[in-house]
Amino acid sequence: MATNMTINCERIAVIGGGSWGTALAGRLAANGHDTLLWAYEPELVKEINSRHTNSLYLPGISLYPTLACTGNLEEAVHGRGIVLMVTPVQVMRSVLKQLAPHIPADAVIVNASKGIELETLLSVSEISAELLGDHARSRFVALSGPTFAREVAQELPTLIVAASLGDDSAKRVQAAFSSPSLRVYTNSDVIGVELGGAVKNVIAIAAGICDGLGFGYNARAALITRGLAEMTRLGQAMGAQVSTFAGLAGMGDLVLTCTGDLSRNRTVGFKLGQGERLVNILAEMRMVAEGVKSAESVYQLSRRRGVEMPIVEKTCQVLHEDKPARQAVIELMARDLRAEG
Repeated sequence: MATNMTINCERIAVIGGGSWGTALAGRLAANGHDTLLWAYEPELVKEINSRHTNSLYLPGISLYPTLACTGNLEEAVHGRGIVLMVTPVQVMRSVLKQLAPHIPADAVIVNASKGIELETLLSVSEISAELLGDHARSRFVALSGPTFAREVAQELPTLIVAASLGDDSAKRVQAAFSSPSLRVYTNSDVIGVELGGAVKNVIAIAAGICDGLGFGYNARAALITRGLAEMTRLGQAMGAQVSTFAGLAGMGDLVLTCTGDLSRNRTVGFKLGQGERLVNILAEMRMVAEGVKSAESVYQLSRRRGVEMPIVEKTCQVLHEDKPARQAVIELMARDLRAEG
């Protein structure tokens, strides 16, 4: 459904033809923007252009007919005023490096993926500054919040946040995405929004583990609450605003990902709790569960910053050190008694 809320037509590139990239590209096209989606798979490019569907990642959803797709990165960003990155964080540097020479100098760069680069422990805004220069910081926008791609594609009511050091950039993205079904708030706390998106995926795996072990609602609620405390501690250590973690990109996204059945990260944890091996779980998944890699990068980041994050630490051990899930929970419960904080 098109909307009359958008005033200016933008030329927008969306890099990443997974479920989230496709849902966002569809929303932008429905808002009346000239939207070009880049997808890696040639068969997917053909399907989106000819049938206006994405059966690989968003089956059963009809895409707005004006949405076009290409498999050529240079073509995707040529002359585009907004470039929306929706590739997995662990390949973001490689893709952005290929794009950098072709992105218009005044384009707004938007990231809708969530995670911390494992090799460098950098956020996407920091990767972008490395590759595009510090002058691009005011044109970088972190897009996050409690969102399942399918619900956005189905035009179910959704709220998100667009965070940028440049107020004009945030407002431009806000205007581009806003519709009767999608409400966008602006924010200036880029690092807080990025950290919220990265850490919540790790906590969601932990929540799934608890559910898979059959530990009940009490344990899940406690884990979400203590996970929020860990997220906030890391954010404070990195200069983020505490209020960000009480908002859409913090508590909002955390609750959704820890409780929703559409959460890939929670699903990974649930299957681990039921005794399945990680390698088998991931082999069955077409889409990326960012929390698997982020568990390690967030844990390493917490150690670098001297921040205690026991849930993240135990989740990392279950994922990458073969610690039995039940043993990890027992160790969390057996930690030294202390005041809440």
